[in-house]
Amino acid sequence: MSLAKVYCVTGIDTDIGKTIATGLLARSFRNHGIKAITQKIVQTGCVGLSEDIIRHRQLMEIEPGPADYRGLTCPYVFPVPCSPHLAAELAIKKIDCEVIRNSTAALLAEFDLVLLEGVGGLMVPLSAECTFLDYLEREKYPLILVTSSRLGSINHTLSALELAHHRQLEVALIVYNRLAESDPRIVADSREVFVKYMKKYGYSGAVVDLLPLSEYEETGFPDFYSCFR
Repeated sequence: MSLAKVYCVTGIDTDIGKTIATGLLARSFRNHGIKAITQKIVQTGCVGLSEDIIRHRQLMEIEPGPADYRGLTCPYVFPVPCSPHLAAELAIKKIDCEVIRNSTAALLAEFDLVLLEGVGGLMVPLSAECTFLDYLEREKYPLILVTSSRLGSINHTLSALELAHHRQLEVALIVYNRLAESDPRIVADSREVFVKYMKKYGYSGAVVDLLPLSEYEETGFPDFYSCFR
C-alpha cells in the first residue's frame, strides 16, 4: 500500500477515540522518518488552541508549533460544545470548506503527510449545505475508521463502511478501540464482523487494536506505520 498525502481519521460516533488514534498514528509515522502533522477539521467546546490538537502534540511528544498557532491545524474553533454547523451559527459564523482545504494544502507545503481528524461521525453537518462526508467525497481522502466493541458499534461501523463504499472512498484501516474493555466474546465477535465486512467491500486495510494507554508503558506504543507498508 502506497502512502497517501492526507488521511482522514473519522469515527463511528463522538468520543470513540479519534483523538488518541490520530496522535498515535502521527507519532508512529514520525518514528519512521515521515514528517507527519495532525489537523482537526473543526473544534467545538473550546477557545484558543484546539484541545484535540494539544492532545495530539502530547501523544507525539512535541510542543505545539507555528502551524498550530497560525490556525492551520484547526481553522475553526467554537466555544459551544455542539455540532459544528450549530456551533458556527451561534458564533455568527459559517464554516467555509475552502478555508479547510487551503489549510490542508498549506500544511502539505511544510509536511510529508497530514492526518485530518474529523468531528463526530461521517454525516455530521459542517453547514446547511455540506456534511463531513460530502467534503471527504470531494477531496477523495482515504479513511482511517475508529470503532469500538461497545453496544451498537457493529451497526454504526457497517453503516460507515456502506457510506464510504457508496461514496467511493477508500478505508485504509480500522482502529478497534479497546480503551473501555467489554465482554471478551463481544470483542472477538465484533472484530470478526469488521474484518469480514472490510473484505466484503473490497478494502484491503487491516483491523488493528488500540488498547488502554497504560498497557503500552512496558511495550511502547503500537507501530501503526506497519499497516501501511
